[in-house]
Amino acid sequence: MRILVADDHEAVRKGVCAILSSRGDLEICGEATNGREAVDKSIELGPDLIILDITMPVLSGVEAIGEIRRYLPSVPILVLSMHESRQVIANVRALGVQGYVAKSDASTTLLLAVDSVLRNETFFPQ
Repeated sequence: MRILVADDHEAVRKGVCAILSSRGDLEICGEATNGREAVDKSIELGPDLIILDITMPVLSGVEAIGEIRRYLPSVPILVLSMHESRQVIANVRALGVQGYVAKSDASTTLLLAVDSVLRNETFFPQ
């Protein structure tokens, strides 16, 4: 499975890539440092999954989700965010994303979330 990782913080992005790369069946096909890059690389690379921060420069993750959905309506999106409020989660869920992982929980839940989303299931905190 080919995954695009979009986060403006290099340490977070590299950490996510390291977690994903620990599995032989997951390939990082690209990285983006802002929302505009996330949209452009999504269209260019056609990943099987997009992992996207919602707080990014140039184009917010929320705006990027809207644009990605226009061009790639069936590609699953997993939000990775520092925001853990129920309202933020409800807002992105309403945009049609398939999952949400808090950055603080990424080391324990990211691969679970990826597996759920790739099985056409959703993954949201309770």
